[in-house]
Amino acid sequence: MKKLLPILICGALSGGAAAAGDVEAGKALAQKYSCAACHGKDYASPVDPSYPILAGQHRDYLEHALVAYKRGNGPNGRNNPIMNGQVQPLSEQDIKDLAAYLHSLPTRLVLRR
Repeated sequence: MKKLLPILICGALSGGAAAAGDVEAGKALAQKYSCAACHGKDYASPVDPSYPILAGQHRDYLEHALVAYKRGNGPNGRNNPIMNGQVQPLSEQDIKDLAAYLHSLPTRLVLRR
């Protein structure tokens, strides 16, 4: 058991990093899917005031919102024709990576972390 414990701890720690999302992978995804076209080049100055500020937003909220857009008009979904289409090709890990990247950006939002 003494030999197994360090292995379990290392495995849990390495898995936790992937579960939190990869900031660099998220940055690449944000560029690939042109998120800045609507949400602004800094993700804090959207082109339309009704579009949300993404920079610095809570990671779990961003993940929840992207999953809801992926569900679409169904139960627990969000119906927005642009976002519904944008998120369809995203995997669960892509969503975590995007959320990690956007959360890492400087923001003018008032947040409690």
